[in-house]
Amino acid sequence: MSVREITIDELKIALSNGSEVIDVRESDEYESGHVPNAKHVPLGTIPNNMDLFRSDADIYVVCHSGGRSMRACEFLHDQGITNVLNVIGGTAGWIALGNETTTGQQP
Repeated sequence: MSVREITIDELKIALSNGSEVIDVRESDEYESGHVPNAKHVPLGTIPNNMDLFRSDADIYVVCHSGGRSMRACEFLHDQGITNVLNVIGGTAGWIALGNETTTGQQP
């Protein structure tokens, strides 16, 4: 099974419906600006935090541009967690389209 992907516009719709997004960038990147309400789980910590991705609902995974989030989704798929979707364009795409961001450590 291949990893499903969505666009920034599709992410906006999903978030307006209460969907969850997880940001896998490093702490300094996350704190400098992230998608509002995005939980922070750095890529290197995913093996220790896989329960955060287990859900009956889809979970959207974002990074800076889509590369690390794709690796995260591929790893999770290999572990049998297939409800994750990669956000094409990542946070950089989110910002480029003029969307709001949140700074600091809080989602």
